[in-house]
Amino acid sequence: MDGKSIKAVVFDWGGVILQICRSWDEGCDRAGVERRDRPGGDAMTLERRRLNVAYQTGQIDCDTFFRNIASSTRGVYSIDEVVRVHDAWLVREYTGVRTLIEELNAAGRVQTGLLSNTSHRHWLRHLPTEHAAAEFPSIGLLTHKHASHLLRLAKPHVEIHRAFERESGFRPTEILFFDDLADNIAGAHAAGWHAHQIDHTGDTASQMRAALRTLGLL
Repeated sequence: MDGKSIKAVVFDWGGVILQICRSWDEGCDRAGVERRDRPGGDAMTLERRRLNVAYQTGQIDCDTFFRNIASSTRGVYSIDEVVRVHDAWLVREYTGVRTLIEELNAAGRVQTGLLSNTSHRHWLRHLPTEHAAAEFPSIGLLTHKHASHLLRLAKPHVEIHRAFERESGFRPTEILFFDDLADNIAGAHAAGWHAHQIDHTGDTASQMRAALRTLGLL
């Protein structure tokens, strides 16, 4: 990859900029909700996956998602408990990522962006309100911010990358993308993007900084 061809550095949100829960049990622990055995089986697993995709692509609203997820547990978890786990899912911004974004913006060699699979309720938490600062403000520093629930498309499908290109004006070969999931990296490669997988369990800022330095972008 030639760093001189890169005009946009695009980040995933959860697992790259923002630490998130990685399992229902972890979400319960953070929310202070008792862990209980949810009814399983292939049909229920598929239904929960379907609901999650529908939610993250804006096909159903938050209340419908919470109600249907609670229903899928057959009363094991209440709607209120599902909401609490959902809200606990976002943990904290990784150390150093905000500084990295600020450095990229200040250098002016590339533009910055975001492509994330997320939901309306989570998305609101990077925005300031009339009464409070943003809870997770770093993505507010990015120029091209696009989310699955707004585009009504989701990674790893090529179509969401094409939508990002149309909205931002960048060509595939001009984009460097950071994501923590192998499927999403494969999807980005299939779209013709340059992509680098991040280990969400490590220092994500240092990993990205090293990749950017190798390309001469920092």
